[in-house]
Amino acid sequence: MNDTSLPDAAPHDTRPLVLSLSGITKRFGPLTANDHIDLDIRAGEIVALLGENGAGKTTLMSILFGHYVADEGTVHIADADGQLAPLPGGSAEAALKAGIGMVHQHFALAENLTGFENILLGTLPLWSLAPRRGAARSKIERLMAESGLAADLDVPVAQLSVGEQQRIEILKALYRDVRVLILDEPTAVLTPQEADGLAATVRALAGKGLAVIFISHKLHEVLALCERVVVLRGGAKVADRPTAGSNRASLAELMVGRAIPPRERPPSTPGAPILSLRAVDVGAPTQRDRLEGASLEVRMGEIVGIAGVSGNGQGALAALVAGLAGAHAGEVTINGAPVTRADPAARIAARVGRIPEDRHRDGTIGALSVAENYVLETIAAPENQGAGILKRAAIRVRAAQAIAAYDVRCPGPDAAIRALSGGNMQKVVLARVLEREPLLVLAHQPTRGLDIGATTDVHRRLLAARARGAGVLLISEDLDELFALSDRIAVVHAGHLSPAMESEGLDVRTVGLMMAGHAADEAA
Repeated sequence: MNDTSLPDAAPHDTRPLVLSLSGITKRFGPLTANDHIDLDIRAGEIVALLGENGAGKTTLMSILFGHYVADEGTVHIADADGQLAPLPGGSAEAALKAGIGMVHQHFALAENLTGFENILLGTLPLWSLAPRRGAARSKIERLMAESGLAADLDVPVAQLSVGEQQRIEILKALYRDVRVLILDEPTAVLTPQEADGLAATVRALAGKGLAVIFISHKLHEVLALCERVVVLRGGAKVADRPTAGSNRASLAELMVGRAIPPRERPPSTPGAPILSLRAVDVGAPTQRDRLEGASLEVRMGEIVGIAGVSGNGQGALAALVAGLAGAHAGEVTINGAPVTRADPAARIAARVGRIPEDRHRDGTIGALSVAENYVLETIAAPENQGAGILKRAAIRVRAAQAIAAYDVRCPGPDAAIRALSGGNMQKVVLARVLEREPLLVLAHQPTRGLDIGATTDVHRRLLAARARGAGVLLISEDLDELFALSDRIAVVHAGHLSPAMESEGLDVRTVGLMMAGHAADEAA
């Protein structure tokens, strides 16, 4: 139930209510995903919605946006006259017409259409007569001028930067005259400079009366941008308070129900190179995600971080290290042995452990059990089968041990892995990789979408791998993560990889500028 000792918006706040959720409850069988949640949002207010994975944030926003119907409770939203009216449940169309807009972390854009065409989707036929399109164009240009959201409207979205694509997403919502805008992890794929620009835009929009619900795991952004924070834990609202007077530690503790120890990266003495790239070229379906002339060295006992905006060559680098792609030119060695072609099995045999970017698509098979997923990469090993017959009892025993060691929240080794939350699924992947004690760990977006508790656990285990002498290649779009864990950091942009630089001599601004294509000497 709600913690009534922590009140909602301050009683002296005279701004009009635009959204009111009362007693929202949603159950999925025995699981109560939302437990009598009350939430009021006022015009011009920027409210953060925080919580661990599985806390109920997604369910609550899905009810608000019409994807789910609440079992109990009501949603009221202000109409054009400012009067609160009930919002019909289970209708995304009704939510859109009522003025609720949402920008998802993974953009919902048609990449073959222009920005202008994407904004118009669902509002006008794309073949509308010129006068109607002209009026639409004028409205969009006015919105761009008022909000500061600059983007090229006339090129295919696929050719736009990630930051421009996000601006198109926000313009789509503003074009529909939304009064409540939900931003779901909006800075996850932005450079620091783009994130600062987004924050300025959100403040400007709020200043004109737009109510914003800001969902993020980046607590420093929450504290800098939001005036109020609402925390869900276990489906219930446990806090609703001003951000003034809060700090990262207190918010993290509210989210997980316990104190989160600070991350510490003890000093290390790197050993011999475990991975070496010399002037390597790797092809990819798109020009941006290729690697050209890349040189890099990862030594045993160190973590080398790769920073960059998504789609600039990280995928090609990860595929090369994992054995999913071969080098078209240059030299690659792993543990001193040359690597000449794509061969995932050979990489596993060479003790390369891969934490893939997408745990759903590449890291697990949803129809299989936790135990079966735990041995996916070593299914042919003698401890897992003999004479072509799986040793299921032994596999279950080892999987149960991993479940206990990695605190995987699941019914047991025979549970289907698709039923697990993202954080628990990632723990299974971590156990599969790290329990083999690889010499080289490829950690590609290892904490994407994870809450602060799960993220802390992943970081602890990567540092433990470093401490026992493994080399770790950490590819991440989270600069806080890179600076917390990496001994050295390289930046990839448009397929070109910078030299790896000591992280102690770097700052976020410099790395952010390099991510945008500036040379190291220009960014310094």
